[in-house]
Amino acid sequence: DTGNGEQLYECPMCSLTCSNIQILEEHVDLHLEEHNFSEGGNIRDLELAQQLQTEEDERQRSEEEKREREEFQKLQRQYGLDNSGGFKQQFLKNMEREVDRGRMQPFEYHKRKADMMESLASGIDDGRTKTSGVIEALCKYYQSENKDVRRVWLSAGVDHFHSSLGDRGWGCGYRNFQMLLSSLLQNSFYDDCLRDTTLIPSIPKIQSMIEDAWREGFDPHGASHFNNRLHGSKAWIGACEIYSLLTSLRIKCQIIDFHKPTGPMGTHPRLFEWILHYYSTDNEGGAKVVCTSKPPIYLQHQGHSRTVVGIEEKKNKSLCLLLFDPGCSSQQMQKLLKQNSDGTGLRLLRKFVGSLKEKQYQIVAVDGVLSLEEKAARCRASQVLTSEKIP
Repeated sequence: DTGNGEQLYECPMCSLTCSNIQILEEHVDLHLEEHNFSEGGNIRDLELAQQLQTEEDERQRSEEEKREREEFQKLQRQYGLDNSGGFKQQFLKNMEREVDRGRMQPFEYHKRKADMMESLASGIDDGRTKTSGVIEALCKYYQSENKDVRRVWLSAGVDHFHSSLGDRGWGCGYRNFQMLLSSLLQNSFYDDCLRDTTLIPSIPKIQSMIEDAWREGFDPHGASHFNNRLHGSKAWIGACEIYSLLTSLRIKCQIIDFHKPTGPMGTHPRLFEWILHYYSTDNEGGAKVVCTSKPPIYLQHQGHSRTVVGIEEKKNKSLCLLLFDPGCSSQQMQKLLKQNSDGTGLRLLRKFVGSLKEKQYQIVAVDGVLSLEEKAARCRASQVLTSEKIP
């Protein structure tokens, strides 16, 4: 009441005073409508935010799945498991490319294709990438070398094999097996094991031989990684596949796993010491050049493998491995056959402790023949563990 008889009405929501009840009611209704609209807007904003978050989550999940799929496909391609064909398909494709670029004549293409088909049919390597006589040439070289080598131990004779048009980029494991086998075939001690393998097998044949070892029960875990199939693929193989294949042939061997560096700057001196012990055991005479009867050693690290054919001990007592690399061409290896070599070609072979700095290495070393009972026992053991770790 204003005192002069006029009635005033106060808004309960904002304390506004009105002299007319109807005006107040309309005013309050506006408050209520505004409140209801605001509440509904908050709900709609929340729903929109949730929808946007859901769409963002789905987008990120889709991108992550795409990345994983692409990464998996990349790994499949890298390790030859993408069903893109094997040795034969790559050989033909690369030869066609050579013809297109004018680096191969059509008549040579047809001749090499015929030779390749004959090699695949027989299962025998065509020998085009082979270099023989390097170990013998090294023996002669070291006899007259008087600079810094105190002693050198060389493996038994071994042929070098390099990658061809059919296996370039993925065939190193198979080529190193061919090198190792070439040495075993020259040693009568292994004649009984290798009665069915008197000539160097082709890469597709080696793939079939590994599959045979898997069917016998060797390394089921490793076999499952390849879906129990190598033939017709460009699948990379490693130490476990070499072990399984050799053991299936009754060739006694062991995998040694140098699973972490044992020296400064990520080096592996224990690896060098193990190899020195392998070659020098039973060869402790005083001769400077020791041509042993020991087979070469298969050496594996991430992405590549090579063959150890000897070890030097320098006058300062440092050690240097001698390696055959499937990446070296026949033309490069031929340089080592020159008797009057000044030793510069040995740079292809020499690896000092500071040169091998991968995180880990595995070796497969042959040391005898297995009985049928020992082979069966190793087959059972390979289903659990096949390598010994050097601490």
